[in-house]
Amino acid sequence: MGVPEGGRGDGNRPSREFRYERKFLVDQLDVHRVRALVKAHPSMFYEPYPPRYVNNLYLDTKGMENYFANVAGAEERQKVRIRWYGDLFRFVDRPVLEFKIKCGLVSTKLQYPFEPFWLDGRFRGRAFRDPLRRLHHPDGSTGTLQDLDVVLLNRYYRWYYATRDHRYRITVDTDLTFYRVTGMANSFAHKQVDHTQIIVEMKYGRECEEGADRVSGFFPFRVTKNSKYVTGIERVFF
Repeated sequence: MGVPEGGRGDGNRPSREFRYERKFLVDQLDVHRVRALVKAHPSMFYEPYPPRYVNNLYLDTKGMENYFANVAGAEERQKVRIRWYGDLFRFVDRPVLEFKIKCGLVSTKLQYPFEPFWLDGRFRGRAFRDPLRRLHHPDGSTGTLQDLDVVLLNRYYRWYYATRDHRYRITVDTDLTFYRVTGMANSFAHKQVDHTQIIVEMKYGRECEEGADRVSGFFPFRVTKNSKYVTGIERVFF
């Protein structure tokens, strides 16, 4: 199955599409009611892809620079993660390395095919240092990638929706689960699971901003700056 959210990139030519994201935190409705509201929207959202589990291994520096930049709301900040879909603990044969870059109010993702790996009780947070060193960026450098280690594992179940013209896309995420990852072997026993929180995200290109208020105004949801990475770090480390 392909990657609905942007392209996977093609060798040294990663996809790059700047877009807006509006996030909503739902804590008064169950997921069935939330999905019913999306389907009842006047814009006639449909499901372009079947729902599935999304898995992420987040990487950060020893000083957690990406975490603190996101907490502070820095004008330019990034998150670095390895993403795959479906089963969690297994041989991950088609992982994707993603850099989610935030510039002011818009964001983009750079995506690269990544080396396959096993995720099991022998996995170490430093496991990707060599694969990152071998990764070739478009400019031929790896920059600070070699300073990154895996610090967090998270997963959630995601539904996908889009308008027929694909100008607006919505995702609904439930069953958020977070695992602490250390530099030594990980049993993945230390985890936090949230079966009640629902995250709704509306995504659209910069050319669609004018109609975004009309689309989002239909929903009785509370706007949030929720970051799954920040939430996960704070739940399993602090």
